[in-house]
Amino acid sequence: MSNYKNFKTVVYIPAGIAVRMTPEKLESDYNFISRYLKIDKVYLETFRDVTVSPEQYLMIKRWLEGKGIEVAGGITTVNRVGQPDDRDRLFGTMCYTDPGMRTLVKEIAEYTAGLADEIILDDFFFTNCTCPSCIAAKGDKTWPEFRKELMLDVSENLIIGPARKVNPNVRLTIKYPNWQESFYRTGYVPGEQRKLFDMIYTGTETRHPRYTDQRLPEYLSYALMRWVENVWPEHNGGGWIDTFSCWSTDRYLEQILLTALARPREIMFFMWDLLVDNRFTCPAGYILEQADEILSAAGKPAGIPVYIPIDSHGEDHLAMRLGMQGIPVEMTPDFPDGSGLVILTEASLCDKDVMDKLREFVKDGGTAAVSSGFVRNCDKDAWDELSDVEVTGSKISVTRYQITDSESGFIEGQAPCLFPEINHANNASWSLLNGGDGDYHCPLFIKSPYGKGRIYTLAVPDDPQDIARIPQDAFRQIKKVLNTGGIYTEGKNVSLFQFDDGTIVIYKYVKEDNHAACVTVHSMREASCLRDKKTGKEYAFTKKDEVFDLKMQADYSTEVLIEPGIPVVFEVVY
Repeated sequence: MSNYKNFKTVVYIPAGIAVRMTPEKLESDYNFISRYLKIDKVYLETFRDVTVSPEQYLMIKRWLEGKGIEVAGGITTVNRVGQPDDRDRLFGTMCYTDPGMRTLVKEIAEYTAGLADEIILDDFFFTNCTCPSCIAAKGDKTWPEFRKELMLDVSENLIIGPARKVNPNVRLTIKYPNWQESFYRTGYVPGEQRKLFDMIYTGTETRHPRYTDQRLPEYLSYALMRWVENVWPEHNGGGWIDTFSCWSTDRYLEQILLTALARPREIMFFMWDLLVDNRFTCPAGYILEQADEILSAAGKPAGIPVYIPIDSHGEDHLAMRLGMQGIPVEMTPDFPDGSGLVILTEASLCDKDVMDKLREFVKDGGTAAVSSGFVRNCDKDAWDELSDVEVTGSKISVTRYQITDSESGFIEGQAPCLFPEINHANNASWSLLNGGDGDYHCPLFIKSPYGKGRIYTLAVPDDPQDIARIPQDAFRQIKKVLNTGGIYTEGKNVSLFQFDDGTIVIYKYVKEDNHAACVTVHSMREASCLRDKKTGKEYAFTKKDEVFDLKMQADYSTEVLIEPGIPVVFEVVY
């Protein structure tokens, strides 16, 4: 039994903390943490640069179990202590062609399996080593090819095999970091490792996108959780957040909330000592209660499939930036079946068969939205079969947006945004949104019919953050296509989270526009009202007929006031 209805709350104790821990310190720390967080489980690490002695490990384990807390093991494969080594191994990750380090990893796995029936590998289980030994072992292979083979060998022969020889019942989990676009370059191969490990785990640490080197969109805490879940359904153990480079309490809490909305089995807090005497810990307990309440009233997360194959990169984080602006996405490593809606980005092209899949999908009645990066880099002959749209290679500075179905749909005087220029055959395809400056413009969102379906091409700004600067009236033309169930919202830096039971969560991020805002909720089919599932308050929909895609359509809309940092749960009443 967990303390929350929908997830377990777990905390990680690194080896460097564990080696110094005393019963008195445990008591003091626990008294503070448990005042705010209901701890279900602790992952107690045996190794991270230093090794925790069996006596120390068992002392901590027994103390925690005495509090009713489940205890599992942890390993971080870094070794920066006592290594007279001139190899530039970033973060102290292991060199897995070094016999001494290979022996060390094997011994750590065996040792930990003797203490714990469950072990998680923190997300330093990769290789970036380019020492002479690794260069020689690589031979004529590419670095991704070599590192894939190397880390599969390490997984099977230095971690899993030795651990299970010591403890046949041990369950092993590999945690994947928050940099999915680089997995295949460093030996993370979830498509193969899911066949070896018992569970996988997700790094959902987004920290501060503006002031950290990774520039991760806040939405990653949700979207990456969903992608990893789809990599191996029912085997994603949880999401992992930390306090580093958050600085503001709201930024820290957003990591927790968005991780929770993805329906994790566990929410991992890294790390024990950073929860002690920390101003983040008290509100963390509050947001967990709030998230648990939301999930109790909601079904399974749902969204538009975005095809991000395993071992892929390109237009990194584009789907997440769309999610930040209200397009609910469900990142998936598999091209969807059926004839629904799919989004393809440049990363989708890492599947060599994607053009064939796209053609059959659309021909049979599916709707696909592809990015300008996809069009620019795909096979031109295969694309010409599907669409006359061309990404020219030139750029256009957009200060004016034109909604093509509206005689007065001009939004002028906007700050310049640089978009790729798109050409098309007039009247063979149809632009739904144009952008330009002066006497020139080009399509930003354009439809191409094919077979029983259609393909929409979306121009992506050169600077990905400019997606947030597209005016809401203009963005609405995109959302009329990119939605699920005919529900979409208007609001800058506002995400829409949807669930398969019809529940929706609207969330406004705590960013520079830190004030309450009216968010318009639209339904493309007849609806009565929007109901707040917590308070019962109802917001009546108003009907309006409007032209979209050359056809008259009914739109039902209402407005709700949303405050930054406060998720609100609704349902549409039809």
